[in-house]
Amino acid sequence: MSITVPTTRQDHRIAWLTALAITIHIAESALPSPLPGIKPGLANVVTIVALVQYGWGTAAWVALLRVLIGSLLIGTFLSPTFLLSLSGAVASIIALRLASWVPGRGFGPVGYCLLAALAHMSAQFFTAYWVFIPHAGLFRLLPVLMTASLIFGVTSGIIAQMALHRLRPAEKPAL
Repeated sequence: MSITVPTTRQDHRIAWLTALAITIHIAESALPSPLPGIKPGLANVVTIVALVQYGWGTAAWVALLRVLIGSLLIGTFLSPTFLLSLSGAVASIIALRLASWVPGRGFGPVGYCLLAALAHMSAQFFTAYWVFIPHAGLFRLLPVLMTASLIFGVTSGIIAQMALHRLRPAEKPAL
């Protein structure tokens, strides 16, 4: 006896975007890091593309599933790395939700990526401070970590903007 779970087009979209984000997440985990906690965060590009193209709900699913499934695949599930990654993802999802409510044109892909990167790093830093290393000396790393977030956030935003430009159909000229 087999059980069939009905799926929607939205479920398939989330699955594909999540698979892409997980692939990037795993590839990034293999990269050497100059300092613990500093990674480019390129999987966030997929989250921002999902946000701009399909809305906040899709972006939230992609971000959370990437952290959960990615940690299971790399073997960090329920480890300190997982807790830091999850706290960063939740903070960036909340920041993106708040930013998506900005009236008018709001944020573009670069703004969203920058905001998400800064929220992600802030949450990871304070989780590390409150849970793992409650030492004032840790705050000496904060400017370095936030600067890296700023650089990688802008870089990811530019990549997301280029990806969105390629995904959007060419606009027809006004007659």
